[in-house]
Amino acid sequence: MNDRPHDEAMIELYRKDPEFARQVINSILEDENGDQGELLVILRQMAGAFGGVQAIAAQAHLNPTQIYRTLSPEGNPALSSFSAILKAMGLRLAVLPMNAPSTHA
Repeated sequence: MNDRPHDEAMIELYRKDPEFARQVINSILEDENGDQGELLVILRQMAGAFGGVQAIAAQAHLNPTQIYRTLSPEGNPALSSFSAILKAMGLRLAVLPMNAPSTHA
């Protein structure tokens, strides 16, 4: 069996199925105990699936170093950076009522 790092496997999965990546993000955001660090890990893996940090940085008009820091486990992204990174991945933030039925299932 050929072992490979978890991040590489997830990057490949998200590349093949971006809808699954979106569902994972939404499930983290919907979880009352959702962990920001977990969200940043997923976004870092998604950056790899969408061409890497350099490509996302160019599309988001951000410095690659800023994206690396933002998506690090200790990152604390500003809303503007977070939105720009999502936009570069073809995603956006949305606000929904808490009692709305889940749209990602």
